[in-house]
Formats: sequence, structure tokens, C-alpha cells
Amino acid sequence: MPVVRTAHTRWEGTLAEGQGTVSFDSSGLPDQNVTWKARSDVSEGRTSPEELIAAAHSSCFSMALSHGLSQAGTPPRSVETKADVTFKPGTGITGIHLTVRAQVPGLSAADFAKAAEAAKTGCPVSQALAGTTITLDAALEE
Repeated sequence: MPVVRTAHTRWEGTLAEGQGTVSFDSSGLPDQNVTWKARSDVSEGRTSPEELIAAAHSSCFSMALSHGLSQAGTPPRSVETKADVTFKPGTGITGIHLTVRAQVPGLSAADFAKAAEAAKTGCPVSQALAGTTITLDAALEE
């Protein structure tokens, strides 16, 4: 059965001078302020669509990698993923770079790299963002 998650944004004013509020309807997380300046310059405590994409991608990838490793009989002790979403005003999102570090007892670096690549391809957020170049830096930690 499909699950639907919902958020909404109320924007007031022009792009450059206006501001908005992102509300997380499904989870009830605190509202977040969003502005063009936060998107194209400095955040000053506000979020941007790219930061929200980074949050979605890093969490989805971590879950996909954990699941793949567990299914292969090598459950991870920990997985930490950072997603850097690059935005160029006038062009759009130009790429996403995932950096993952994990503790996976008994797994070789080569097997971890394969599992991370499979998670990058199989993660539903990666699939939704397939029109964007997604790069990966994956390494095991001790």
C-alpha cells in the first residue's frame, strides 16, 4: 500500500526579497523559514530546497545501504552519509555528492564499495533524482 508524506510552503513577496515557510504536515516537525538568499548565498539560519533534498537523499541512501548490507549477511554497526547538493543560480541543481562512512564488521573495502554503489542506484531518492549527476565517496571506518 503506498504511503504519502506531505509538506507545504507558503511564500510571500518577490523571489529576491520575499520569504517562505516550509511546514512538515506529515511529521509535525517545526516549520522552517526559506529565502532566496538562503538558497543562493548564505543560509543565516534558513533552509533551502537543496538542503531539504540533501536531507532526504542522505537518509534514504543510509537506509538503502543498511538494508543491502543486512540482506547480504553483513549488517552495519553504523552508517553516516553526507549529501552535498550543488545549486548554481540560473542553472539549477548541478550535482549531488554522497560521502558515506560506515562500520561493517567482517566486510572488505571492495565489497563495501559494491554495496554502496548498489545503494546509490537503488535508493528511491536517487531514482527520483536520476536526471542529476550523483557521485559517491564510500569508505569503511574501523
